[in-house]
Amino acid sequence: MHEHAFMQVRSILIVSAVVALSGCVSSGKYDEAVRDATSARADRDRVATERKELDARVARLSDELHVLTERAAERDAALVSAGKRGDDLQKSLDEATTMNEQLRAELARLGKDADRLLKEKGALASSLTEARARLDELRRAQSAAEARAKLYQELALKLKKMLDAGDLTITLRDGRMVLLLPNDVLFDTGRTEIKPAGKAALEQVAAVMKTIGGRDFQVAGHTDTVPIATARFPSNWELSTARALAVVHVLVAQGVRPEVLSAAGYGEFDPVASNDTNDGKRKNRRTEISLVPNIDEMVAVPR
Repeated sequence: MHEHAFMQVRSILIVSAVVALSGCVSSGKYDEAVRDATSARADRDRVATERKELDARVARLSDELHVLTERAAERDAALVSAGKRGDDLQKSLDEATTMNEQLRAELARLGKDADRLLKEKGALASSLTEARARLDELRRAQSAAEARAKLYQELALKLKKMLDAGDLTITLRDGRMVLLLPNDVLFDTGRTEIKPAGKAALEQVAAVMKTIGGRDFQVAGHTDTVPIATARFPSNWELSTARALAVVHVLVAQGVRPEVLSAAGYGEFDPVASNDTNDGKRKNRRTEISLVPNIDEMVAVPR
């Protein structure tokens, strides 16, 4: 639009100059030339006004362009009155055109910068959202860990006698709190009948389990790698499962609600120690009572 306005000015001035030099300028043609020049200046001013809406740097360039435009207008007036200085006006117009092209290039660059900043802003917003989500997960994980630690301390206090006697161990495995009873306390070798001492130990455990509300428990039987291969127990899986069920029955008899109990047998396939030594085998022959985590305790800690 700016280039068009200046081309109009140029054409009008050249025509006016020719008419003036020929000495036969009519009043109507002169008025028309003035109106055209006025219209061109109006277009020029509108272009200058639009340029003012640009940022600080663009505004500076627009001001320079406006100065050049005023210079061109002055040269127009001189050309109309004297019919000369056309070359200077063309030079100014070329400079204005060059400046306009530079301004457009600068605007394009600023537009690219704005797009880049918008993308960076979006990336930062996404990173902030992820960081907040991670913080929330960490807080939930911390709360769950604190709850487990509190329950661990409570169980340890209630079962202190058994812990001190070595008849029970409390540990954490895979996010679960586990009460571990050695099979030597509960069973004779290859048998599933619970010994009197084992029943006494389970009575104490059952008394504590009944105080824990809103929890499910899994009783899991484990063995060492020594095979059994009897008609009743073809493998250690059957033996470990039968022992877990025997413990469940004792717990139910002591008042633990059956709907919160489940039984599983792992045989020799979930050891806690090496089966290459007698001590390792003794540790692997065990019955575990696990507290099944609630959903809020199963939150994984983000890495």
